[in-house]
Amino acid sequence: MKAMILAAGKGTRVRPLTYDLPKPMIPILGKPVMAYLVEHLAKYGITEIMVNVSYLHEKIEEYFGEGHQFGVQIGYSFEGYTNDEGEVVPQPIGSAGGMKKIQEFGGFFDDTTIVLCGDALIDLDLKSALFEHRRKGALCSVITKEVPWDKVSSYGVVVTDKDGRITEFQEKPSEAEAKSNFISTGIYIFEPQVIDLIPSGVPFDIGSELFPLLAKEGMPFYAQTRGFNWIDIGSVSDYWQTLQNVLLGEVAHMDVPGIQVEDGLWVGLNTRIDWQGTTIEGPVYIGSGACIEAGVTIIGPSWIGHGSHICEGAKIVRSVLFEYTRVLRDVTLDEMIVFKDYSVDRAGEMKHVSEYASDEWVNARDRRFTRRTDAPLEAVK
Repeated sequence: MKAMILAAGKGTRVRPLTYDLPKPMIPILGKPVMAYLVEHLAKYGITEIMVNVSYLHEKIEEYFGEGHQFGVQIGYSFEGYTNDEGEVVPQPIGSAGGMKKIQEFGGFFDDTTIVLCGDALIDLDLKSALFEHRRKGALCSVITKEVPWDKVSSYGVVVTDKDGRITEFQEKPSEAEAKSNFISTGIYIFEPQVIDLIPSGVPFDIGSELFPLLAKEGMPFYAQTRGFNWIDIGSVSDYWQTLQNVLLGEVAHMDVPGIQVEDGLWVGLNTRIDWQGTTIEGPVYIGSGACIEAGVTIIGPSWIGHGSHICEGAKIVRSVLFEYTRVLRDVTLDEMIVFKDYSVDRAGEMKHVSEYASDEWVNARDRRFTRRTDAPLEAVK
């Protein structure tokens, strides 16, 4: 069995995190989401993995290399081109189009292949899923989950007959138009014949084009509904909630890194905490090299990235601070994500640091204790 990880998207719904990171590189407990997928595949002996990349492709390739540190082999297929000025321009060709390009280049898909979106955490029993796929004689299987009806518009909706055969696939229908509340998790099992159905040289999407084609042609196309953890990081709000759940210990097999120095408090190496007037209520993780000054309050679940500096009197409540964030004196961050020059609240509202009336945070590497006040590029367009 082989694997394909879909990693070419821009992740616009997870901005500002994806201004500087491709979506599969968004960290959970300090490790990219895609790393958990690669480890999960390796656990089941799936060691040949192709990844389609495009936007900020070099960050994925530099981190994972050829996969030796994970005990697997990883190959990459870049989607884009170099323009006349020598600049690399990302140009995704659709999830199915990306697979067709790989197949035409080197014939990788010569065996049953599990296809995974690179932006979700899963603990699916791959062996059982493969067994059911083969027992039914499926050419394609989609792993599905039941969701509340008001969530269906965010996903591909699967309509099946009594035997689980997919008769219709609706890509992100409105709640009123949806014929089912069972949705695709972005986990598929393909036989090589499915790749043959993808047209060559044109953008082509799995959900909106390939799956409706399979259903229309009446091919052996089945849904599997399984009990497993599936955490889709579809938006910044999802990301905030995921980290809250992880820190609370509600996600199996995901342990907070560092050393537990008190009940509910984990720290990385060489972390300094001045306990005079300081209150920390876990669960809280404070990364390596971070400095917590006197009189600080941190209420968990909170994640303080490595190299960060929380100044005297600051209050951090159920928030996520990326690495090298200096929160200035007496500032309160309540249910926020802070990523470089941006903050996002629990509802997903994004603000650039320049939009605040006074200084709130700066880059902890900047010893001037002042923030850069340049407006974001989007504001000047």
